[in-house]
Amino acid sequence: MLTNIRNVYCVGRNYKLHAEELGNAVPDEPMIFMKPSHAVVALDGEWLELPASKGEVHYEAELVIRIGQDYKPGVPVDELVDAYAFGIDFTLRDVQTVIKKKGHPWTAAKGFKNSAPITAFQTFPGAATLQEKDFTLTKNGVQVQRGNIINMIFSLQDIVDYVGHHYGLGPGDIIFTGTPEGVGATMAGDVLELAWAGETLGACTIKAAE
Repeated sequence: MLTNIRNVYCVGRNYKLHAEELGNAVPDEPMIFMKPSHAVVALDGEWLELPASKGEVHYEAELVIRIGQDYKPGVPVDELVDAYAFGIDFTLRDVQTVIKKKGHPWTAAKGFKNSAPITAFQTFPGAATLQEKDFTLTKNGVQVQRGNIINMIFSLQDIVDYVGHHYGLGPGDIIFTGTPEGVGATMAGDVLELAWAGETLGACTIKAAE
């Protein structure tokens, strides 16, 4: 269920090859931005409306973790996190390019409605288990992204410690942990499917918002 979601934290540039494909420097500490909780919707196989009139909309597949207790320094991530899912951090890339040049916040490019669809949450099996298999995103049946959290620049423990220390973490907060290389544009009619270990966990069909 997607009820009772509080803060939606997101980690940018957390895979080296993704940073390089966009021509960005690799960060030396986690790059955190946020989305409104209203951006979160279910990847339940239904239509998903996106604002295509604002330029290219890019998909970014990611592991999403849900916090189950108040953050305290020294608590292992396997105790702090109670569930996981996979999601897509949709980005208005043309908008982002403009606001980055102006030095403006990323909200307009990252926080629009339906920009954070996620699969159903499942019990967190531990970070080590999630490293055993890859997650994938397919577009119209063709794989466009494949990732494994073992390749993240900042581990899940690094992420929760950084966010918890600087911003706070508590039950109901979720974190999009970053996307691997292969991001690209989507358009009306595209069917996107998220899978882990070869099992499809969520899907949607893109619809242009009026």
